[in-house]
Amino acid sequence: MAELLYRLGFASSRRPWVAIVAWLAALALSVGGFLAFGGTLTTSITIPGTPTSQVTDRLQEEFPEAANGTGSVVFRTTDGTELTEDQRQGIGEVLSEVEGLEGVDSVVDPFTTEAELSDQRARIADGRAQLAEGQEQVESGREQIARAEEQLDASERQLDAGQAELGAGRAQAEAAGAPPAVTAQLDAQQAQLDAGRAQLEEGRAQLEQQRTQLEEGAVEAEAGSTDLDRGEDLLALAGDYRTVSEDGSTAVGNVVFDRPTLDVTEDIQGAVVSALEDADIEGVEVLPTTSLSQTIPNIVGPAEVIGLVVAAIVLVIMLGTLIGAGLPILTALIGVGIGAAGSLAFSGMIEMLSVTPVLGLMLGLAVGIDYALFIVNRHRRQLKDGAPLHESIGLANGTSGNAVVFAGLTVIIALAALNVTGIPFLGLMGTVGAFCVLIAVLIAVSLTPALLGLIGHRALSRTERGRLQREQEVRAVEAGLRRQEERGRESASAGHLQARRSHGAGPRRAAMPTGRAVLISLGSVLALAIVAIPFFSMRLGLPDGGSEPPESAAYQSYTALGEAFGEGYNGPLVVTADLPAGLDEGEVMDQQVAVGEQLASLEHVEVVVPAAVNEDSTMMMFQVIPAEGPNAVSTEELVHDLRATAPAGEASGLAVAGMTSGFIDVADKLSGALPLYLGVVVGLSLLIMILVFRSLVVPLIATGGFILSVFAAMGGVVAIYQWGWLSAVFGVHNPGPILAFLPTIMVGVLFGLAMDYQLFISSGMRESYAHGAPARVAVMDGLHAGRAVVAAAAIIMISVFGGFVFAESAMIRPIGFGLAFGVLLDAFLVRLLLMPALMHLVGDAAWWLPRWLDRILPNVDVEGAALERDHASAEPGRPAADAARQGTPGDGAGEAAPEPEPARV
Repeated sequence: MAELLYRLGFASSRRPWVAIVAWLAALALSVGGFLAFGGTLTTSITIPGTPTSQVTDRLQEEFPEAANGTGSVVFRTTDGTELTEDQRQGIGEVLSEVEGLEGVDSVVDPFTTEAELSDQRARIADGRAQLAEGQEQVESGREQIARAEEQLDASERQLDAGQAELGAGRAQAEAAGAPPAVTAQLDAQQAQLDAGRAQLEEGRAQLEQQRTQLEEGAVEAEAGSTDLDRGEDLLALAGDYRTVSEDGSTAVGNVVFDRPTLDVTEDIQGAVVSALEDADIEGVEVLPTTSLSQTIPNIVGPAEVIGLVVAAIVLVIMLGTLIGAGLPILTALIGVGIGAAGSLAFSGMIEMLSVTPVLGLMLGLAVGIDYALFIVNRHRRQLKDGAPLHESIGLANGTSGNAVVFAGLTVIIALAALNVTGIPFLGLMGTVGAFCVLIAVLIAVSLTPALLGLIGHRALSRTERGRLQREQEVRAVEAGLRRQEERGRESASAGHLQARRSHGAGPRRAAMPTGRAVLISLGSVLALAIVAIPFFSMRLGLPDGGSEPPESAAYQSYTALGEAFGEGYNGPLVVTADLPAGLDEGEVMDQQVAVGEQLASLEHVEVVVPAAVNEDSTMMMFQVIPAEGPNAVSTEELVHDLRATAPAGEASGLAVAGMTSGFIDVADKLSGALPLYLGVVVGLSLLIMILVFRSLVVPLIATGGFILSVFAAMGGVVAIYQWGWLSAVFGVHNPGPILAFLPTIMVGVLFGLAMDYQLFISSGMRESYAHGAPARVAVMDGLHAGRAVVAAAAIIMISVFGGFVFAESAMIRPIGFGLAFGVLLDAFLVRLLLMPALMHLVGDAAWWLPRWLDRILPNVDVEGAALERDHASAEPGRPAADAARQGTPGDGAGEAAPEPEPARV
C-alpha cells in the first residue's frame, strides 16, 4: 500500500491537472446527480417495527383519512384580549384560503369546532328537557288510563247489576206466564245491556291500545335516556377539550393534507406556511406549529463559516504560509461537495433524514482538512530537509498518506458498523458519513499531491525557502561524502535519518518522572469520571417545538399552546382498542364510554376525546391529551402505562401511536442498540490496535481511554442540553432529553477519530522503541514527535464541529457540541496526557506480545517505514523502485536530497 500511494503521489505531483480535472469532473457529476435525482429530505424519524409504527399501519387501513398529514396553527391576540368578531372572521377567511391550496384536503376552523361542541352540549340539554317532558306525559297518560279503567269498571258493574235485575225479571215473567208484550220489553232491555257491554269492551280495547302506545313511548323514552346518558358520558370525557382558550385570546386551527405526512412535499408545506404568515389580521399573531413550519435546515450557516475560519487560522499558524494553509481547506471543500451532493442524489429514491447530509458535511470537512494537513506537514518537513519536490510529495503520500488511509478506514468501518444496529435511518447516516470520509481519504492521497506539485516550493514560507536555498550547497557536499560510505553503514544511517525525519529525532529526551506520571494518570481519570457523572441520568428523546430558536414560529406556537391550553396539547397521543364483531351502535357506545373513562382515570391524563369508530365497528380510536409536554417524564410513563393496561369491557388490544409515542419508541430502540454497537466498536478497536501496534497493553490503554472520553463527552452533553448548565452560553433555552441517536453517533465518530490520534502518537513511540530507545524514553520521543500535529488536527476538528453548535436545527446543535467536546477530551486529555502517563507506568510491558500471536499477525506498516528506508538510499529526485529498475534519473528539478548520515553510537 505504501509503495502504491508513493507512486500515486509522485504521478499526481508530476501531472497535477489530471487529478484536478478528474476531481472537478466528479464534483460536477455529483452536483448534476443531485439536481437531476435529488428528492425531499424528511424531518420525521421513524423506525419500522416499533409499536407506534405498527399501530400507524393499522390506522391507515382502518381509518384511511387518519393517514393524511396534519398540522396545527395557533392564532392569538397580540395584547392578550379576547378575539373580536372581526378577528374571528379574519381567521376563518385565512383558513378558507389555505383550504384552497394544492395538497390541502380540508381545514378545521377552531370556532366551528367550538360551536359544534357547544351545539352537542345544547342538544343533549334539549334532549334531557324533551325526555323529561315526555316522561311527564307518560305519567299523565298512565293516570288518565287508570281513571278511564276505573270508569269502565264502574260501568261494567252497573251492566252486571242491570243484567242481574233483568234476569230476575225475565224469570218472574216466564213463571207468571207474561204476555208477549212483556217479553218484548225484556228483550229490548237485554239488547240495551248487550250494546252497553259491547261499548264497554270497545272502550277497554281502546284503553289497552292507548296503554300499549304509552308503554312503547316509555320504552323509547328510556332508550333515548340511555343514548343521552351515553352521549353525555362521551361528551364529559372531552369536556375539557378546547380549540379556543378559556379567556378567548388564543385559538388553534388544523390543516389536513390530502396525502400522508411523508408525501407532503416541502413546496406544499411552504405554500401553507407562507399563506398563514402573510395573513394580515389586525391584532392577531399567526404561529404555525412545528408540524407545519419545520423545514429542512440550512446545511451551512454563519457559525459553520466561523469554524472554518478558525481552522484556517490554525493552519496558517502551523504551516506559516497562506497557500499551504488554504490547500487542506480547498481539498476538504471539494470532498464534502462530492460527498454531500452524491449522497443527496439518492434522496429521491430512499427516505433520508434532514440531518444525514449534515453529519456527512461535518465529518467530511473535519477529516478532509486533517488528512490533507498530515500529508502537507510531512511534505513540508521533508522539503526543509532538502528532499526533491516530487520525491518528497510521493514519499509524504506513501508514509503519512498510508497512515491517512488506515485512519480513514477505521472511521469508515466504525460508521458503516452503524448498520448492525438494525435501525434504517441510523444505518443510512453511518453509510453517508462513511462515504464522505472515503471521499476525503481519496482526495487526500490524490488531489493533495497534485496541488502540492502545482504550488511547488510555495508550500514553504519565503523565509523557509531562503534558508533551504542557502543550505542546498552544503547538503550537496554532505550528500557526496555520504555516498562514499559502505552500504552497511549507509543502511544504518538510513534508519537513523528515517527516525529523524519521521519523528523529529535528535538527542534522546528524558523520561517522564514516575511521580508525575502517577499524578497525571489519577488526575486525568478522575477528571473524566467527574465529567461523565451526568451520563448516568441521561434520558433519550427527540426535539420538539420547545427546542427551536425562541424567535421561531415553532417555538412561539409551542409556548402559546402550553400557556393557553396545557403542555399536553403539544404532544397528543392516539390510543386504539379492538372491539368484538357484531356489536350494535349502543353497545359500541357503551364500550367507548367504558374504555374512555378507564383512560381518563389513569395518572397524567388531562383529556380523553373519543375520536372515531371504523366502518365495521371493530376498532375505536381516542385522542388522549397528557398532563405535560411530549418530552416530560410523566408523558413517557403514561405511554408505558397505557400499553400495560388491559382495556375495560369487551374491548381488547389497547395500543398507542402518535408523534410522542413515536419519539419514545425511537429512544427505546436506540437505547437498546447502543450496548451492542459499543461492544462492536470496542472489540474492533482492540483488534485493529493489536494488529497495528503488535501489543496487547497499548490497545487496552487506548480503548480504555476511548471509553472514558466518550462517556465523559456524553456527560457534558447531558449537563448542558438536559440539565441546562451553561444554557445561556450554548443557547439552550429549554433543556430536555438528549437526541436519541446522538450517543450512538458519538461512539462511532469518536472511535474513528480517537484511533487517528492514537496512531499518530503511539506509532512514534513504537518506532523510537524499535530503534533501541528505552520504553519510557520512547514514550517521550513519540509524544514530542506527534503532539504538534495531533494538537493542530484536534483544534481543527473542534473548530469545524464547534461551528455546528449554534446551527439553526435543534438536532444538529447537540451533535456538533458532542463531537467537538469529545475530540477535546480525547485528544488533549486522553491521547496527550493520560495515554503517555500510563505507557510510562507500564514500561517495557507496553510492547509485550505473545510469540505465537506475533508469528500469525501480518506486518502492518502503517506509516510506511519500509518505504522510507528504501527511499532513503535512492538517488536524489528518482522514485526508488523506478531507479532500481531503470537506472535513469528522475525529475528532481535540479534538487538534491540529503543522503543518510553516519550512525552515531
